[in-house]
Amino acid sequence: MEMNQYMEMFIEESKEHLQAMNEHLLKLESNPEDGSLVNEIFRSAHTLKGMSATMGFEDLASLTHQMENVLDGIRNNEITATSDLLDVVFESVDHLEEMVVDIEGGGDGKRDVSDTVSKLKLIEEGAPQGSLPAVGSKAGAEQSTATNAGVPSFDTFEHTVLAQSKEQGYNAYFINIALREDCILKAARVYMVFEVLEQLGEVIKSYPTVDQLEEENFEREFSVTIVTKDTAADVENKIAKVSEIEKVEITDIHLDELGTSKDSPADEKKETEADSSKRSQAKSDNGDNGDKKQAAANKTIRVNIDRLDRLMNLFEELVIDRGRLEQISRELKSGELTDTVEHMSRISGDLQSIILNMRMVPVEQVFNRFPRMIRGLAKELNKKVELEIIGAETELDRTVIDEIGDPLVHLLRNSIDHGIESMEERRKKGKEEQGKITLKAYHSGNHVFIEVSDNGSGINSEKVLEKALERGVVTEEISQTMTKQQIYELLFSSGFSTAEQISDISGRGVGLDVVKNKIESLGGNVSVNSEEGEGTQFSIQLPLTLSIISVMLVEVQDEIYAIPLSSIIETAIIKEEEILSAHNQRVIDFRGNVVPLIDLTEFLDVPRTREDDEYCSIVVVRKGEKVAALVVNSFIGQQEIVLKSLGNYLTSVFAVSGATILGNGNVALILDCNSLIK
Repeated sequence: MEMNQYMEMFIEESKEHLQAMNEHLLKLESNPEDGSLVNEIFRSAHTLKGMSATMGFEDLASLTHQMENVLDGIRNNEITATSDLLDVVFESVDHLEEMVVDIEGGGDGKRDVSDTVSKLKLIEEGAPQGSLPAVGSKAGAEQSTATNAGVPSFDTFEHTVLAQSKEQGYNAYFINIALREDCILKAARVYMVFEVLEQLGEVIKSYPTVDQLEEENFEREFSVTIVTKDTAADVENKIAKVSEIEKVEITDIHLDELGTSKDSPADEKKETEADSSKRSQAKSDNGDNGDKKQAAANKTIRVNIDRLDRLMNLFEELVIDRGRLEQISRELKSGELTDTVEHMSRISGDLQSIILNMRMVPVEQVFNRFPRMIRGLAKELNKKVELEIIGAETELDRTVIDEIGDPLVHLLRNSIDHGIESMEERRKKGKEEQGKITLKAYHSGNHVFIEVSDNGSGINSEKVLEKALERGVVTEEISQTMTKQQIYELLFSSGFSTAEQISDISGRGVGLDVVKNKIESLGGNVSVNSEEGEGTQFSIQLPLTLSIISVMLVEVQDEIYAIPLSSIIETAIIKEEEILSAHNQRVIDFRGNVVPLIDLTEFLDVPRTREDDEYCSIVVVRKGEKVAALVVNSFIGQQEIVLKSLGNYLTSVFAVSGATILGNGNVALILDCNSLIK
């Protein structure tokens, strides 16, 4: 079998299973008695083992198998899920993650895990043998369903359907089906079985339910109740023809043996009808031959991000052409052309919204790796820390999601290392031993805000100022007039750190300037607020998307520049005599504040083609708390533009974040207000 075609699916699904294992292991540590959690972890490990073995990654399969033995001991009450034991299981998951990363990079997934395997074997051998399976565990329930295959349980509605079918000469069978252990696409095999069964008769009930089967939320076995005119032998032969089926057990259902479940008949009826109609609908949509994917899959499909990027690039070209058509229609003043262009603008606006939404992914993709990280760091520092995550469903553009992971890791490490005090220190302050870090995301306008806050010691502003003076970050004169907020902002200065000791946790003295630079490169900003003794909050503001942005187009002499609307406070026209001078810098009085004036003609070295006027057009922009006024010749207006990079030959051009193509085909540079103010 050619494995390359399955590689992408294998890597994607492996990551999902590993993430699920991490999440369920963290929950298991808090609720060691919860058998359902162990079953979920075991199921993920079991699936990962089968996939790895099929793809030929023996080291991955071998370690997962060893881990599976320990999990089996836990779910059978032979091994107790202590925190120390889970440390070893987490260590195994770390190795598995490294192996998958290696395979993704084109490696063979081999890794020396002998030390971890030895620990797992010791745990397994130390467990007493012969204990009974955990009461109420899902595994036990599945086993019971398979064992008592001859007497399944039905509600009143199902009982009636079976009775009427029997009266009309139909046979009723309970079928238990097991897939091969190395089966990769379980949902596809299940669907093929259902296709066969629905050609033979009517499916009355399945265990697990259709939804669970579609989501592969089962191990290898599932059962189906069917009414058909065919004999048991015919049914068995036809099912056995589906590839990767290991066994088929058929039991004839007799009315006098039927059990009735205590579930509400109305609810059961609803569920059975829903399952049946779902399959019938899929079948009628697909025709007899069938586009077989639709019924087996949910209403979602996996799409490679590269395809979405290509779609976005094509749409960006459409936006550029739209701008050109709008300009042509204004120049020609043709009513018919104007109407057509307006309609096209509305349609392309809707299309833009759909494409941007397709690229949106929940920040959960980044957030879900942090609980595990916080657990490890808390153990390492001997602190008790709870991580609360709020708003994980908040969506951001995929390009932004890929970039915010590292800054958030840095802020969380900073909170747990510098923010949260030791248990002893917290007791002395009258606080709970367990500190709390909150990670919160929410939408506001065209931005997403992410907040990292802790209830630790807060920031000592005097200590920060003292350090800043010592490093020469601020002068003694300026420090006298600084507010608390301005002092906190000093933490983002290059190489600035107030830590007494440099530790591996918070990044070996690498300051928060790295975080600030990264966030600003994404078109966002970061601020900090703190209450000494109460805690600290870092707030990150990010744009929803990076590719299509709203700008103000301005003229500087005969050249056109674009200024992002997110950076603009307001535009104004001032008289020449309103311009003042302070410290050899031209400034203006803007609403009671002294704001520096930047003449873009001089700053960007644009050839002068116009005489100076007695009036100046200015654009007031901000970066965090800092404000500046940009002098331009005139305002053209607001427009949505496509942000294009300057390419490999023009990297790191100062104060320019990219370029765009205007409606007349000319190129306009997009100004980076953060760099201008800096």
